[in-house]
Amino acid sequence: MSHEKKLNELEATAICGNDISSSCLYVSALAISYAGQYAWLALLLVGAILFLFRKIYGEVVGALPLNGGAYNVLLNTTSKRNAALAACLTILSYMATAVLSANEAMHYLHTLWHGLPIIWATMGLLGLFLLLTLLGMSESALVAVIIFITHLASLTLLVGVTVWYLAMHGMPNLSLNFHVPVKGGSIVNALFFGFSAAMLGISGFESSANFVEEQARGVFQKTLRNMWVVVTVFNPLLAFLAIAVVPLAEVGRHAETLLSYLGTVAGGPWLGMAISVNAVAVLSGAVLTSFVGVSGLMKRMTLDRILPQFFLKENKRGSNYFILLTFFLLCVSVLLITNGQLGPLAGVYTISFLSVMAFFALGNFLLKGKRPRLPRPVYAGIPTVTLAMAGVLLALYGNVKIHPEYLVVFLQYFLPTMALVSIMLNRIAILNLVLSAVESLSQHLPRTARLVRLKVRQQLRELTQQEFVFFAQDDNVVNLNKVMAYVVENEFTNRLKIVTLLNKGEKYPEELLNDIRVLDRAYEEIEVDLVTMEGHFGPDLIEELSKKWSIPKNFMFIGSPGDRFPYQISELGGVRLII
Repeated sequence: MSHEKKLNELEATAICGNDISSSCLYVSALAISYAGQYAWLALLLVGAILFLFRKIYGEVVGALPLNGGAYNVLLNTTSKRNAALAACLTILSYMATAVLSANEAMHYLHTLWHGLPIIWATMGLLGLFLLLTLLGMSESALVAVIIFITHLASLTLLVGVTVWYLAMHGMPNLSLNFHVPVKGGSIVNALFFGFSAAMLGISGFESSANFVEEQARGVFQKTLRNMWVVVTVFNPLLAFLAIAVVPLAEVGRHAETLLSYLGTVAGGPWLGMAISVNAVAVLSGAVLTSFVGVSGLMKRMTLDRILPQFFLKENKRGSNYFILLTFFLLCVSVLLITNGQLGPLAGVYTISFLSVMAFFALGNFLLKGKRPRLPRPVYAGIPTVTLAMAGVLLALYGNVKIHPEYLVVFLQYFLPTMALVSIMLNRIAILNLVLSAVESLSQHLPRTARLVRLKVRQQLRELTQQEFVFFAQDDNVVNLNKVMAYVVENEFTNRLKIVTLLNKGEKYPEELLNDIRVLDRAYEEIEVDLVTMEGHFGPDLIEELSKKWSIPKNFMFIGSPGDRFPYQISELGGVRLII
């Protein structure tokens, strides 16, 4: 995707739509397994919750139109540690999406080639996309559009043929299915557990927020609307048609390939085969989206010094091969641990995905409270955000209640990931602790202690020598104190430049200099350098200073701009809002 040519509505919708629309290939069977004959109603409730999230995403991403999703929102409204938590959940979400999509694609391919070893074939498909991304291949807008349109045409054909089948044969199975005892003992229980499981059907809704900078102005809102329409129309409709055609007892036997089986029953082998071929294509597209998405997110985290710097190493084609290899190994391990079972895979995904959605709602609350002056094209009311967050948390609780063992699988990945991130975020304290331990051993192992001490001090020096920049504009001592506190708490540095821009002939305010002197004494661990210069704040100045001082743009901070600010935040190249 080119940064010069922005994606139009169809291209952007196709890229994220392939991800979310592929969920209908497995979510109908999943919802029916928990809600039975009321699965379609559970899926309609999911559509209602997604409608609320349209405004939540619209407000947050409209105010902060930067790639990164929930990680970006929390990074610009709260601490780096909270943002890292959301990022870890997003990585797990991508991982489960890749495995689930690849596994489902191979189940559909198995209907065409019965001798296919599904687990090995899933690993092979993951390996194929690892190879393609290592070679520098990313989402092609044209290919995404072709897959998306073909997928929607296939689903429309399936609906049309099934409706014709019902018109010709009647609906005896629908009547029989509605006389089957309700799952869970009551309609309320069936809807609760069906709704919880069916929330998997909105997987991919967050994808558009991860490449918003590549979209043309005004396109993001339209992608949210289009994804909502696809999910709210096709998911409940296909679930209802499956209940009308297939006995509930048969659904369980064809859980992984329900739509293909539905096509075979309603239209014959040709339609079942067509749905299977389409499923393999669209699910494979979702795997590619996961590889590309996680690569961008982990690179952003590495640039923010949350992950080890070796992840930034690139091959000749510009791919971050350590990130891609690590992601591939994580995917293979979760595939082997769950033995390719749809349930545990969906459970791991749903817990991580719903947590990310909850963090997005939380980010909306934080944006309202901490960045009220930021202009935003859409405003989600407090009741809307509260209801949406309650729905997501309810679904999260329902999924854990259905299968508590899936929480264990989720924690097997989440806890080590957070442990690594916590170590990276607390490197200074850990290195100082190592230094203290070495000092106590210096009498017994003087040579070893000296070498270790030298190495640790070298790492401490490398970490803390990175300069950061804050652009001050008539900031008072209270705001500057917030800046200093943020830098101390979130960044590894002992050097901060505070830049104030002056008009021609203007002198810097003495009050600002006095405030900085006070703060310089209060925060002894940071050396503050006041830089005054004539100029106009904007993307050109940021680019110039970044090159001149060799300071990455994501290490530059500003306060929250007002509604008269002439630039979009995305135009500033990653500059962060911290007050």
